[in-house]
Amino acid sequence: MARNARAWGIALAGLRGDAVQVDVQVAAGVPKLLIIGLPDATIGEAEHRIRAALQSSKQSLPPKRITVSLAPAELRKHGAGFDLPIVCAVLAGLGVIDAEAPARNAHIGELALTGAIRPVAGILPAVHAAKQHGFEAILVPASARAEAELVDGIRVVPVASLAELAEYYGADSEALAAPTSAEREFLLPGAAEGVGGVGDLADVVGNDSAVRAVIIAAAGGHHLAMIGPPGSGKTMLAERLPGILPDLDDDAAIEVAALRSLRGLPLGERLDRRPPLQAPHHTASAVALIGGGSGVIQPGALSLAAHGVLFLDEAPEFPRRVLDSLRQPLESGSITIHRVRSTVTYPANPQLVLAANPCPCGNAGVRGLECHCTPTMQRNYLQRLSGPLLDRIDLQLRVERVSTATARLAAAGERGSVTTESAAADVRAARDRARHRLAAFGVRANAQLDGALLRQASLRCEPGASEPLDQALSRGQITMRGYARAQRVAWTLADLAGVARPDRGHIAEALFYRTRVASSVDA
Repeated sequence: MARNARAWGIALAGLRGDAVQVDVQVAAGVPKLLIIGLPDATIGEAEHRIRAALQSSKQSLPPKRITVSLAPAELRKHGAGFDLPIVCAVLAGLGVIDAEAPARNAHIGELALTGAIRPVAGILPAVHAAKQHGFEAILVPASARAEAELVDGIRVVPVASLAELAEYYGADSEALAAPTSAEREFLLPGAAEGVGGVGDLADVVGNDSAVRAVIIAAAGGHHLAMIGPPGSGKTMLAERLPGILPDLDDDAAIEVAALRSLRGLPLGERLDRRPPLQAPHHTASAVALIGGGSGVIQPGALSLAAHGVLFLDEAPEFPRRVLDSLRQPLESGSITIHRVRSTVTYPANPQLVLAANPCPCGNAGVRGLECHCTPTMQRNYLQRLSGPLLDRIDLQLRVERVSTATARLAAAGERGSVTTESAAADVRAARDRARHRLAAFGVRANAQLDGALLRQASLRCEPGASEPLDQALSRGQITMRGYARAQRVAWTLADLAGVARPDRGHIAEALFYRTRVASSVDA
């Protein structure tokens, strides 16, 4: 007589997770463990991992036909995370464990041949999905316990081996043997990486205008482009931007952690609230930058930097096609990746920071140094940054190399006048003013304002303040998008100054930041 059992797994499609019903039937027939329901190759190989893991645990599959059905059948499933729900349902079907309890819980984890349970990518979003689907608990690898417990509202049950799984579901303690301690140590996660800024803003000496631009970017959430010779401090400034950004709220911190989990990157034991920093090399492909893949659609650096900073150093060295792929996500705040069998949407709302040399040799416009590039080479180099891309960047800054006198001061231990602590305090105050003013419009930062909102009576500048923008528009120096973006920066300048509305001086400074890099590109 056939025996039936059920357990539950989670199928991830980006950050979204669908509940998958894992049904098992154990019946007489040709000995075989058959998995059906659109599994990928990894799930198809689960039979071999399950057989070896059970044998290592002093248990074996009987000479019967065991059919595993993953429902809904039309939903594609992928990943070794289905090992745990499958083996759980198999053990229930064999009568080794209680057949009722697994049907109330979700499971995720990969089986080692020794019977140990290993972590997989996507633990955090899987636990979040299990919570949304109303499961009583979710069983996860013991080494992923800290990551799983970042999600509140669902009971997390850590299990390190098949033996612990069986004991949790009521099996006799001698039913399955546990793996050795050495095998458990293999599962320990590494340290977190790629989160937070580097160094103190006071390390930047002699670039006061550039430091101010970074503070403005942080206060309003604006994108930033810096052009300047090697050694002018562009990378130092970009790396210190995350350090002055406000801490992430609960939703943003969970989203950042879930994206890292999908990529299999280690998380700390506590929810990290510091904004992430991603700095891909200029050889990165479009898929590495915006996400994708031929099988499982993975988030790229753009999404891993969500709620933080995406820094593209040596930006003109990136292929222009790769840079232009950022244009739509920067506008919408999300990236939707289409493949034949699936479509996934990831957040794409970091602050973009571009850094570029003025020419291939880097010496154009530097006093006392000779540039070996022809005017055509200089122009073609910077024109790799397309006009439509630059038009989406609120702050565009020329960064000059520090003087010899300033370099001596820095070598002697002199510090900059603006520290990360003081800049962060100014940024928090400015963001609080903006959040209070914008609460009625459903946005949180000035960089999120569009043209329609800027025409609202409460978001208009002082009378006559926009005259410099009108003149720049009539001369063709800026587009209508640039007009609105300059107004957004002016509001940030007003928030930093603690005044009610932007005046003509704020507009003039915002316009200055709109034309610095563009004029170099067009020269």
